[in-house]
Amino acid sequence: MEHKAAVLVIDVVRDFTDPNGKVPHADAAKIVPVIDEFVHEARSLGALIIWVIDSHREGKPDWELLNVRAHCEEGTPGVELAPPLAPEPQDYIFTKRRYSAFMGTDLDLILRDNHIDTLVLTGTKTNVCIRATATDAFQNNYRVIVPRECVSTDKPHLHEANLEDIGKYMGRVTSVDEALQSLAQMQKENAL
Repeated sequence: MEHKAAVLVIDVVRDFTDPNGKVPHADAAKIVPVIDEFVHEARSLGALIIWVIDSHREGKPDWELLNVRAHCEEGTPGVELAPPLAPEPQDYIFTKRRYSAFMGTDLDLILRDNHIDTLVLTGTKTNVCIRATATDAFQNNYRVIVPRECVSTDKPHLHEANLEDIGKYMGRVTSVDEALQSLAQMQKENAL
């Protein structure tokens, strides 16, 4: 069976990664160069790259913002991808207003249009947006891979607990090298 993968880069934006952002944490900044390198490698192995940006409308009702501090306001530098991250023309980029990249977006349609069955999740926050997206991916019959060096959150115990749950119930938590090996194996099998 042919498997095709997409890498989702979730919420790796200035409000989370820049010390001057609205809700930064140091571990988010640390994963940016790792994600940048991973994206380049994954793209060379045939993975589709999808950039997912948390973005909220100023002055408009937003259920998520009832539960968390204001962040990622549309039209502000806070929603810009953290440098040096940069989409290529063949990539997809879209915004979301909920924790899961599936909720209220056309992610599932994009994945189906591109015959994707495997999702590699990267980004921040492990216990919120990564976990919610992994749950919805699993519920929609996508294979889930999370390279542990490409995700972060501001609470180490929540980071580890959520990676454990994702690995036990929703998919695989791997190293970056193992995730790239999986992508290379898919490319090899698809070439046969």
